Amino acid sequence: MVTMRRHYYLLLATLAVLLSISAAAAAPRGPATGGWEPIENINDPHVKEIAEFAVSEYNKKSNKKLAFQSVVKGETQVVAGQNYRLVIAVKGDNSLAVKYEAVVWERVWLHSKILTSFKQVNM
Repeated sequence: MVTMRRHYYLLLATLAVLLSISAAAAAPRGPATGGWEPIENINDPHVKEIAEFAVSEYNKKSNKKLAFQSVVKGETQVVAGQNYRLVIAVKGDNSLAVKYEAVVWERVWLHSKILTSFKQVNM
């Protein structure tokens, strides 16, 4: 009788584990923490705001006068907040269009944005 009861509990435990694994596999997934995900709508006003912030911060730090034109493409990364990696078209001092890759770390709950990278790219 004890052996039957032990087998019964083992079977129940195995079924519980299998059910939890299948439920986790079927759950909808958002962006993985640490992984970069493409931004579906690069014309979103918040994405534009992040890009304009990046250009403004770069101008302050480098004494340049780049003018924001558009967001060419972008990705987001979930961290302790959210990173935005954007390719931004700007007009340079000589009025030629140039593209830069900017990374901005945003923590909405703190109303905080930090420009962590801004470099020219060839596309």
